[in-house]
Parts: sequence; C-alpha cells; structure tokens
Amino acid sequence: MEYEAVIGLETHVQLKTKSKMWCGCANQFGAPPNTNVCPVCLGLPGVLPVANEEALRLTALTGLLLNCTLPRYAKFDRKNYFYPDAPKNYQITQYDRPATINGHIDFEFEESISRVRITRAHLEEDVGKSFHFDRFSGIDFNRAGVPLLEIVSEPDISSAEMAYEYLNALKDILVYGGVSDCDMEKGMVRSDVNVSVRSAGSKDLGAKVEIKNMNSFSGVRRALEYEIPRQIQTLKSGGKLVQETRRWDDLSGTTETMRTKEHAHDYRYFPEPDLMPFEPTEAWLEEVCQRVVELPLARKQRFMRDYQLPASDAQTFIWDVPLGTYFEKIAKGSQHPKAVANWVINNLRAKMAEANERLMAEQPAMGAEQAEVQIINYGNLKFKPENILDLIALVEGGKISTSAAQSVFAEMFDTGEAPAVIVERRGLAQLSDTTIVEKLCDEVIVANPKSVEDYRAGKAAALNFLKGQVMKLSKGRANPGVLAEILERKLGR
Repeated sequence: MEYEAVIGLETHVQLKTKSKMWCGCANQFGAPPNTNVCPVCLGLPGVLPVANEEALRLTALTGLLLNCTLPRYAKFDRKNYFYPDAPKNYQITQYDRPATINGHIDFEFEESISRVRITRAHLEEDVGKSFHFDRFSGIDFNRAGVPLLEIVSEPDISSAEMAYEYLNALKDILVYGGVSDCDMEKGMVRSDVNVSVRSAGSKDLGAKVEIKNMNSFSGVRRALEYEIPRQIQTLKSGGKLVQETRRWDDLSGTTETMRTKEHAHDYRYFPEPDLMPFEPTEAWLEEVCQRVVELPLARKQRFMRDYQLPASDAQTFIWDVPLGTYFEKIAKGSQHPKAVANWVINNLRAKMAEANERLMAEQPAMGAEQAEVQIINYGNLKFKPENILDLIALVEGGKISTSAAQSVFAEMFDTGEAPAVIVERRGLAQLSDTTIVEKLCDEVIVANPKSVEDYRAGKAAALNFLKGQVMKLSKGRANPGVLAEILERKLGR
C-alpha cells in the first residue's frame, strides 16, 4: 500500500511593536534578564491588561496580506495551563472568535504555483523563556507578554519540501508587510508541525502527531523528513499510531514522544473578563488597508511580465527590495529594462557593497566622539538614476565598448559625473569609422603573416588573435562588430 503525508503548520510570529501586548514594557530582544517586566506582564494580583492597538493593526494587516476575512467581532479568551514560563498560569489568546479567518497563501513550488489555505491568524501573548543549568533552572520573563500572532494553516501540505517553501513564503510576506522582522535567531518565528499519513487517495485523516516548538525552517523540513517515513514504517509493520506530541532532537535527527496530545477542553477556555471584544470600525479598517503592500510573488510576476526579466533577476529584486525599487525607478523610462537590471544587479550593488565595506574599515577605533559614517544607499548616490540610461544608450548605440562602459560606470559612481562627459574627457569613444579600422586591420595583417596563414588553413583561434592585435593597436577603442566584419572580409579563405 502507498501512503501520503498530510501536514498542517501552526506558525507563531512575534509582532513588530515597540511595547508588549498588555502593558508598556519594551518589546526588546537582548535586554538583561527580567528587566523589561512589570506587574502586568508578571501577572501580579489586581492588574488589568490594556490591548496594544498597534498589535491589533498588525494582526488585521496580516489578515489582509494573507487574503483572510476580517470579522467585525473578535474576542480574547483565557487558555489555562500551568508551566513555569507562564507567569499568570494562563495565556490571553483568541479561541472561537479570532481576529482573522479563511485566507490563503500562493507560492512557488516545483515550477508551479501552490496554494495553502489559512484557517486563522489569531492574536495572543508570548511566554517567558526557560534556561537550564547544571543544578538549577532560571526563567527570563522579558519575552512574556510580547504580542504573538499564531497563523494556522489547513492540512494542505504534502511534503517536507513543500512545508519549507510555505514557511519561507509566509516569512517573506510578513517581512514585506512590516508585520515582523521574523528573525529566527531571536526567536521571532517558531512553528508547531501537525503531521499524519494515510493511504494514498484516501479522504480520511490518520492519527495526528504534533512536533512542538521548531525554531528553524530547515529544522521543520528535517523533522518531517524523519517523521513521515517513521509513521509509514510503523503502519507497514502492523503497528498503530496514536495522537501525541513529540519533540525534535536536532542532534540525533529524530523525534521523541513528549506526551499525549492535549484537547481544547484540557485548556478550559473561557472569555477574558478583563478585555472588551474587538469590533473594528470602517475608518479603522481603512487606515489598516493603507498599509497593505504588494506581495513578493505578485511583485516577481509583475517584474517578469512588465520588464521581460528572467526569473533569476526578478527574484533578486524580491530578496533585495530597495534594489528592486531603484531598478523600477529607472526601468520605467527605458527601452532596455534587461540592460538596466544587469547594471543595477552586477555593477551598482557590487560597488555599493565595496564602498560601504571600505567606509566601515576606515572608521577610527570606537570612541565617544566618533563621527557617524555616512553609509551609501540608493538615496544618496552621487550620480543621477537617469545616468544609467545614458550609459546604456552609449553602449547600445555603439559609441563605447562594454569594457569601456565598465570603467565609465566606476568613475560615474565615484564622482557623479555624467557618462558622456567621462567618455569625452578620457577619449573612450569607440572607433566605428570603417576607413580608420580598415587601416588598423591592414597593419595587423602585414605584421602577422603566420596568423593569417593559420586562419586561412582553418584555425579559427588565429582570427581571435588578430582581432586582439587590432584592439591593442586601437587602445581598445575599435568597434568589435566593425572590426570583425573587415577582418573576415580581408582574410576570406
């Protein structure tokens, strides 16, 4: 019997707010333990939570970015459980009336567009972080109360690789939208994996296994690459799978049983009595709508369609948003958008990286009176964006060679001088006058009789040598096309 995997993901994302969800404590990574805390986020008696409105906005924005419906009524609930890192012994979350429901994500997978449905994206709070030492454990509550969005997918994912691509697409959307920095090294994104297997083609779901608190996308992929075959092998050998929670051991590359799976009634949900239901107004929703951005996939497809770019170039502009924005500013006025992309990706990006690296290296030793280094960005370049179009026109029009253009661009970047001015001042204009080029060819033919003989004997490499000699004689200025046509005509076999 053949089996197939059925996978759903619950992705927890810390929102990009300055303060925590229910109090004014800083939402800041890396502060000394238990310094960003107060009676509210420590759950002390008599305190009352107040919802962070920016977190509510970012939740609604996420719903719009994920093609979700935004209900006009949502509420908060208490999810009761007793862990050391939960200072209140309950979590404020959303249960039966979440802030966003019924969405989807489209993303590239296996040379086509796949869709994973989103069940809900609900707002809650993060818990503290436990640290375990040789003889004792400690808890840092700085993270407790940080606004957390839980994005729950439908079980539409069928493989470890598809899960990996879904998570990357989700991250790109959230970063694009300014919802979260999604820095996994800082614990801003964590995933729980729900996976079961069933006979291929069956509509029934198998026993669901949850793998908890995966802190990297590659870890999710590796865990599924282990867990799916484990479940299939269990069934093939006559064993039985039970609903349970397992943990991923990254060192051994295996999953291990933690506990039997909790059910909703185990958490004793009930409405949070200290918070009013959330009922967004039309004006409030309109304000959030103004923050919606073009999604990465749509942007990539548009770049390929409108500017005839290959997928690799368009993808570069998706990964580097400022670079893509700068490219588009120029490409809108160009008849050669691919050439613009080449110059921006291959030349401009490299020169900026090189210049900024040099600036950082030239800084004096760190000190109180150290001057702030002016990092080069797309807003303070010395040359004008249209200068790139001017440079392309010089190349396309045969006025300068490609190699000369590289030199012109480097000087244009350093000085801000217009390409035509640099070409004129340095005498880089390409020789296209057939009379002059023909004279140079004659000189090279006379000076290299052996190479001429070799070419006429069928050695193609000899022609390249002769071309090189003409270029050398012209100091690199001879038009390659004109030069090749004249040489081949004169050396006709």
